[in-house]
Amino acid sequence: MTVRERTQYLERQILSPFASLSQNTRGRDVPEEECSLRTPYQRDRDRIIHCKSFRRLKHKTQVFLSPEGDHYRTRLTHTLEVAQIARTIARALRMNEDLTEAISLGHDLGHTPFGHAGERALNTLVPGGFRHYEQSVRIVEKLEKGGAGLNLTFEVRDGFLHHTTGPQAATAEGRIVRVADRIAYLNHDIDDAERAGVLTEEEIPVEITGVLGHTKSKRIDTLVRSVVESSEDGNIRMAPDVRKAFGQLGEFMDGSVYRNPYAKGEETKVPKLIDALFDYLRRPDNLPPHMRAIAEEDGNERAACDYIAGMTDHFAVQLFESVYVPKAWKL
Repeated sequence: MTVRERTQYLERQILSPFASLSQNTRGRDVPEEECSLRTPYQRDRDRIIHCKSFRRLKHKTQVFLSPEGDHYRTRLTHTLEVAQIARTIARALRMNEDLTEAISLGHDLGHTPFGHAGERALNTLVPGGFRHYEQSVRIVEKLEKGGAGLNLTFEVRDGFLHHTTGPQAATAEGRIVRVADRIAYLNHDIDDAERAGVLTEEEIPVEITGVLGHTKSKRIDTLVRSVVESSEDGNIRMAPDVRKAFGQLGEFMDGSVYRNPYAKGEETKVPKLIDALFDYLRRPDNLPPHMRAIAEEDGNERAACDYIAGMTDHFAVQLFESVYVPKAWKL
């Protein structure tokens, strides 16, 4: 028995009847020989961690554009926080932690520079629109590794695609990531907003804190415990009172932070920057060589979109300046 086979044997003995066994994966688009050490989901997790798109997350905005300070969250730290919350839930429910972690680590690979402001800007420019969860799938199927993609399993890609809106994921693990993502960003965005002076803990309505708790850690604990206690049948849910308070928390954050003029003031500049880059890059000669194969296959506008979506905040600003801002003569 190989190490992988032993792991899969343990999965059959330990995991919930509603868990996704790695031996039962629907597989990859391109079949591969099995690894003797790792299950398919473990291999997917490793491929995600080692890919370029994952590394770029450390310089992509979460909520606040280009914040000054070492402790604000980036898209990478958000991703790690989602993975930790999701794994806690998965372990408690005896779901497949490896699959849960792989989906968590890759769910935001397709996020644009400048957070959702960048996503909204690209959505108005690209034929058919732009959605970051679809871009996450496109990255691992087509854009990574020089066009070869990462050849991930169906279950991981399905989790990416359904982690934020629309139909639920096909697996309980994917549904766990969906709720863990929202638990993570709502609570950690409160933390960042407090650090930025946008709100205080005392401003959160008492009907929310009375149910969920008065601190970040207490709220996360309440939400995670409610999911675990309510989801033994594989349908990921919260208790009604907790779900109601959680929804109210989302509405409060929408009005107090996500639409706050002070917190989001710099976002008004994003559409013009993205539009200018898109106009420049959709001309074939301006695309970098590694994107020209995409342009030939899917069109210049799609290639420009893919290139912009993959940029970090800093690189997007740097490219804009190099193209549109005149340089001083050195005499």
